[in-house]
Amino acid sequence: MTDRAATLLRTAAELAAYVPEQAPSAPRPERAVVMTMGALHEGHASLIRTARAVVGPAGQVVVTVFVNPLQFGEAADLDRYPRTLDADLALAGAAGGDVVFAPSVDEVYPGEEPQVRISAGPMGERLEGASRPGHFDGMLTVVAKLLHLTGPDLALYGQKDAQQLALIRRMVRDLNFPVEIVGVETAREPDGLALSSRNRFLDPHERHTALALSRALFAARDRLAAQQALHARALAGGASEDRAAGLTRLGEARLAADAQAVARARPDGGPAAVRAAARTILEDAAAQQPPLALDYVALVDPADFTEIPDDRTAGDAVLAVAARVGATRLIDNIPLTFGATT
Repeated sequence: MTDRAATLLRTAAELAAYVPEQAPSAPRPERAVVMTMGALHEGHASLIRTARAVVGPAGQVVVTVFVNPLQFGEAADLDRYPRTLDADLALAGAAGGDVVFAPSVDEVYPGEEPQVRISAGPMGERLEGASRPGHFDGMLTVVAKLLHLTGPDLALYGQKDAQQLALIRRMVRDLNFPVEIVGVETAREPDGLALSSRNRFLDPHERHTALALSRALFAARDRLAAQQALHARALAGGASEDRAAGLTRLGEARLAADAQAVARARPDGGPAAVRAAARTILEDAAAQQPPLALDYVALVDPADFTEIPDDRTAGDAVLAVAARVGATRLIDNIPLTFGATT
């Protein structure tokens, strides 16, 4: 944390004219942008601190605060979204931000909503896109505009919004934006709940139920790790069904069961086993009071967010979950790697 104060800028003209103090002969400072919809919390602070570490003390860190109406399906959700600009300025400055760019809707969309928008394509119609039609088109449209307005060398986004991050990376690659996209690990509260501006809407009972999201993800991760550890033992020790059978004949039932588990361990634990471990936790939470209403739990390819088949034995994946607790909808995810044996 620092004592520097973030400068509030409201218009594109102010941002274009912004020149921080520096030596006349100094080279153009590297600029990083962290895009937010405000209501900043420790997760955003982590992004800002990472941006500051990447560009160094001589670089610029711009934090955008804009509640994008194109990303909300209902006006009530847009109106309900928290707006805490004074607190956002304090947090952004303390975390290392130089500028908070907080434009009005008219500044970003002069006159009316844009007629020309960026389409997220089929990847944007899955999971979050299926639950929130048009959300990712609106997200990519405003991200593209803010990238043009802020002109960064790199832009940082949290991995909690994994599908959003994947789509931004795809847009930047497909449309040749001259910017590096950096993903930052999901920030969590001490009890494991992923940090989100929406957490403030949970009462204590709802929050207890909501913890099932992170517990489901961790259970799936642990299931995969256990299976991969068994497979590593099988490779190292030459475990076989014959050894298990021999131990059974000797009356060593517990050792035989262990040997059989090692011998049958798949190298990846299997996508089906990972999904099942997560679903067990989520189904239990559906019976709690208040209940967790599951939207989806999906094991997907991080490149395009298509479902991973049960016979996948190697490669990266994202286990993603979305659910509603009371009136609050929450998302979370965790990256996984199949096929690791170390």
